[in-house]
Amino acid sequence: MEKISLVPTDSAQAEEYYVLEQVKLGGKMYLLVTDEEEGDGMCLILRDDAEKDSEESLYTIVEDENELSAVLLLLRDKLEELGIVIEE
Repeated sequence: MEKISLVPTDSAQAEEYYVLEQVKLGGKMYLLVTDEEEGDGMCLILRDDAEKDSEESLYTIVEDENELSAVLLLLRDKLEELGIVIEE
């Protein structure tokens, strides 16, 4: 499982997450990440809002219910294969 470090805009301290899956929707890349490598953990869906030619990613937590539902629909089959259950 890939591990990524993210630095929130309101902090200088990096937070580490584990990437469970990624999908593309509407030209944007989305990551499903968790704070625990194994077992129960908190999951977030992040959208990469960086410019197309940028070498770095700029992730935003997806909070819009419609956008979350669309991304979760794309992820549902992949997550079931991994034995991951998402509680909404």
